[in-house]
Parts: sequence; C-alpha cells; structure tokens
Amino acid sequence: MTIMSPASQDRDAQIALLDFDVEAGVDLALDETPHDRFAEADAPAPDARRPSLSPPPLLSPLPRRELPSRSPEAPRPAAPARTYGGAAAAAPGEAAVDARAKAAEAESLEALEALLRGFEGCGLRFTAKNLVFADGNPQARVMFVGEAPGADEDRIGKPFMGRSGKLLDRMMAAIGLDRSGAYVANIVPWRPPGNRNPTPQEVSICRPFIERQITLVDPDILVCLGAPATQTLTGTKDGILKARGRFYPYRLGDGREIRALATLHPAYLLRQPVQKRLAWRDFRALKAALDTRA
Repeated sequence: MTIMSPASQDRDAQIALLDFDVEAGVDLALDETPHDRFAEADAPAPDARRPSLSPPPLLSPLPRRELPSRSPEAPRPAAPARTYGGAAAAAPGEAAVDARAKAAEAESLEALEALLRGFEGCGLRFTAKNLVFADGNPQARVMFVGEAPGADEDRIGKPFMGRSGKLLDRMMAAIGLDRSGAYVANIVPWRPPGNRNPTPQEVSICRPFIERQITLVDPDILVCLGAPATQTLTGTKDGILKARGRFYPYRLGDGREIRALATLHPAYLLRQPVQKRLAWRDFRALKAALDTRA
C-alpha cells in the first residue's frame, strides 16, 4: 500500500479543485491582491525546469484595441423615414391632424369607408389583410364599439366574427337583439400585428374616424365594449370593472348628446366566465334604456 505525504495530498486536492472549476466554466482566478493582467501578459514565461504549485492563468486577457476616434464636428446621418408598402409614414401628430380633417369631409358611411381604404396615415393599414369597417344595421338604435379586430375579423373583414363575436351575438339575443337591430364597429379598423393592443398613437390617429362613424350612425345608445373603447370615447380614467354598468354622456360631432353605456368586452368574458353575471346586469340596463325610449 502506498502512503502519500500530506504535501502530495494537498497538491492533488488543489489540482482536482482546479479541474472542477474549469469544467464548471471558471475562466479567471481572482484573489484579494489586485493584479495588472496586461503587465502579466508581457511578463517572460516562467522557467519550465522549475516546478511551481501556482497554476497558470486560465484565460489570458485580450490586448487593448484602440477604437477609431470620431470627429465631434461630423454630423450624424438622419434616420431614414419609416415606410409602409412604399409610402412614407407621417409623424403620429401630423397623421392625427390629417385624419381629423379627412373624417370631417365624409358625408356618409360609404364615403367614410372609402376614405379609410385610401388612408395611409396609420401603419396598421399595411400589416393588416383587410379593413374591418363595420357590421350590422346602420339604422339601428344601438351601436356597439370594441377596441380592434382580431385574426378572424382581419380575415373576414367584419368586426366580432370569432369566439368573442359569437358570445356578443348570444348576449344580444338574450335581450332580443341581433345584428339586424344593432351596428358593430371598433375604435381601430385594422388588426394590430400579433393581436397586440393598439398603441396610443394608433388610437389617436384612428379616433377621428370612429367618432365620425358614430355621428353618421346617430344611435340612441352607444355601448362601449371594454376599457379601451370606454376610456377613448367617454374620457374616463376608471378601469372597466369600476366603469361598467354606468351611462356616460357622449357628444356627437354635430353637438347633440347621447348616452354611452360601459360594459365588459366579450373577449374578457371568455377569459373570466364568472364575470358574465356583471355583463348580464349591464345588458338588462341596456334593454331597459331602449324600452324607455321606444
């Protein structure tokens, strides 16, 4: 049996520990004394004939590289204009002003839809498959407004065509309504990529069009589906669970005032079925309001 000296055992333990550190990904050894790693790189190689217990550095530092200097007087190149489908996109503020001016020119829903099909101020137009303008009866007494189209709506070209649309149809049927007696639209008429939420800039650009659309439809009652539609059209900052069930005054473009009811979006109800009881209360209030003005 071979007996190892304490010094040999200690040395073997150190080597085993170093092997473990290398396998674990350690690439630089540090201790309490600062070292000039750049000076170490220039130091002469140790005498190979003299054994040393100190392990060599696991990773040699890279030499310094001088970065090219940049003249402070050189002007930075201007960022290229963002384009969609070959057309340069206007700044959000300019696009919103242009949208408001164009929307005011539309004297009918047909003219407003045609205007939207040619409008290039919103980048969503170039990523969506179809314009999702509206569905239902424009002569109806009640108008429902959501936030933005989804994948099914983008493919078909009409609002509320997917699962949330089927739920909305059932909710309307519960109070004796269908799409022949209602008009349905969205704040934003183009689907955002990946079904993301529209940005505040996109909502600001599209807002004049939905406001003009509401004025042209002239409903007795406007129903805002979800927080984005409620906050955009009524100006409230409350969340939808606090705002729902309440009637807000809504002023049409010609100065007349109608009532706007806030309620939960069908897509939210699909995620939170227990909240359908709240939506049912809201739709009962909607039916009572319609019956009162019948």
